[in-house]
Amino acid sequence: MRLMIRAHDLGVRGEREIAAAARALGLDGVQLVVYKAVDDVKYEQGSITKERAEKIACALSEGGVGVALIGAYFNPVHPNREKAERGIRIFEEYLSMCSSLGCDTVGSETGSYMGDPWGYHPGNLTDEAFDRVVEVFSGLAEVAEGYGANIAVEGAYNHVCSTPKRLAECVARIGRENVRVIFDLYNYLNIENHGRAYEILDEGLELFGEKITLFHIKDYTVDGDRLSQCGVGKGILDYKRIIAKIFRHNPNATLVLEGTVGEDIAYSVRHLGKIISETENTLA
Repeated sequence: MRLMIRAHDLGVRGEREIAAAARALGLDGVQLVVYKAVDDVKYEQGSITKERAEKIACALSEGGVGVALIGAYFNPVHPNREKAERGIRIFEEYLSMCSSLGCDTVGSETGSYMGDPWGYHPGNLTDEAFDRVVEVFSGLAEVAEGYGANIAVEGAYNHVCSTPKRLAECVARIGRENVRVIFDLYNYLNIENHGRAYEILDEGLELFGEKITLFHIKDYTVDGDRLSQCGVGKGILDYKRIIAKIFRHNPNATLVLEGTVGEDIAYSVRHLGKIISETENTLA
């Protein structure tokens, strides 16, 4: 198993600084959202060149840090169609930069009719919203094929693909071999269903199989009538149980810490590293 982190959660900016911080923690790599990780690239078309992408990839590689995913998250059903189209164009641009950045996959979530932020909206449950998501990601998968790249889609309970089953229907409708899945268990949880967390994980593993390109790793506590994210190992999720399930599914899985920041990072890396080692020794 490989343990990684979102680059911009490390609290440093710049490719060399990110590489140094990741390796100091003993991490294998990063999920890279370029415009959140370096100062000279913005969330705009044309802001990154092939030469700049290669420089970033070179610095990470020389630092012993891999890139599991390029994040180019956007809202495909944003009520402001201009914003949605801008997101599509930028996602396409990162598909063209994949190989230069040392990665083969660009990812996003399925969005919400709320616009900003991407919270719950009743329109997310409509066929119209689902059809739009299928249309957008079908087009992106076609573009990706031209670059020898993949796209990855991620569900969340308050987005259009609100359950693993709904996301699986989306992937099936797109029907292309270069479509992958980002599985984020916490994304599917809310105050009503979080008691079924391990069942939801089992469902995702069964539905998506080898299409899961990486697992987002999060933890949470219950704060009144809502879930509150916290550093991994400081919440209520049983990661011995979770890692064992993932290992049986894919012993070479990529796990990416998301939303664990500051002093929690080192603790979470140690916590997960110990569990991963014990799991590999026991189940291998």
